[in-house]
Amino acid sequence: MPSPQFKEIKQCYGFDEVALVPGDTTINPEQINTDFTLRDFTFAMPFLASAMDAVVDTRFAVLLSQLGGLAVLNLEGVNTRYDDADSVLAEIASIPDNEVTTFLQKIYSAPIKENLIGERISEIKRAGAICAASVTPQNTKLFAPICAEAGVDIFVVQSTVTTAQHVSKSYQGLSFSDLCQIMPAPIIVGNCVSYNAALSLMKEGISGILVGVGPGAACTTREVTGVGVPQVTATMDCAAAREYHLQETGKYVAIITDGGFRTGGDICKAFASGADAVMLGSIFAQANEAPGRGYHWGMATPHAALPRGTRIKVGTTSSLEQILFGPASVTGGTQNLIGALRTSMGMCGARSIKEMQRVEMVLAPSIKTEGKFFQAQQGR
Repeated sequence: MPSPQFKEIKQCYGFDEVALVPGDTTINPEQINTDFTLRDFTFAMPFLASAMDAVVDTRFAVLLSQLGGLAVLNLEGVNTRYDDADSVLAEIASIPDNEVTTFLQKIYSAPIKENLIGERISEIKRAGAICAASVTPQNTKLFAPICAEAGVDIFVVQSTVTTAQHVSKSYQGLSFSDLCQIMPAPIIVGNCVSYNAALSLMKEGISGILVGVGPGAACTTREVTGVGVPQVTATMDCAAAREYHLQETGKYVAIITDGGFRTGGDICKAFASGADAVMLGSIFAQANEAPGRGYHWGMATPHAALPRGTRIKVGTTSSLEQILFGPASVTGGTQNLIGALRTSMGMCGARSIKEMQRVEMVLAPSIKTEGKFFQAQQGR
């Protein structure tokens, strides 16, 4: 007699396990449109910088905006806890490895100064840049009015896992539908990885969803909690919810794949999985202008007994402009990301991001071993 089955396990896929199929028609990369639209805002490149202290400060936010992307400032980070945030960031970068976790917990235990929230937003706005700012759900009700008054352009509510229904005995849950009524700016919510969670959030009236739980290079979520879904599958499932919601309501909600990117090839695969934009952390942390000074650490939810995230050394490789537009000085696919995206779209016959979402993908576990044999042997 066969034993009863307790549960089924779904097969899921990450960037290393899939490949894109070239199109029957190819297109000149110069004719490719990479615009990303979020309600009334249109960006020349579909790249967001992660709301992490090692990646985004006010100066970086202004620079990326000038280059055509969008940086998200963490309003619960160093920049709103310390008047001289740059000196604190320099100290984080200089602390020995064996002391860094305890030091990060100490740094982030300092109270958030509400006056600095408005000041940081104003700094970005005064420079003529588009300002996006991120808060956690438990602080949204308190900080949202401050952000609105300061003129934030895009408001991001972000936690490790976000759902439309949260159960708690300690505080009243956040209503995203209520938030959408009082916040004039477009609202991006994250993070989630499933069809049902994404669809429930979309029904609340938000403008964008961040996809990904624990894929980041500096994130400890998967190691500590065991929670996460590989990014290709997570993006496809959330994109399916977007399409259903669009058919039902006529409203388009942007899917933003957040984390897990190592190369331009990974970025291209995210768009083919259904993403409208991608959020980059460790790649941007390598820019000369990044506030982490060659280091990167995760923006995990604060916890008294668990680490916030691992500080990793990513190094400083080049300017932000070179990372985005080249010319590439390395062969690993971490520079000239826009060039890589345009070239991939051209090879796949996709004139726009929407067309790129329809590009054929195949399961291809050998995709990493068939090419660059000699480079791999020589550690390149």
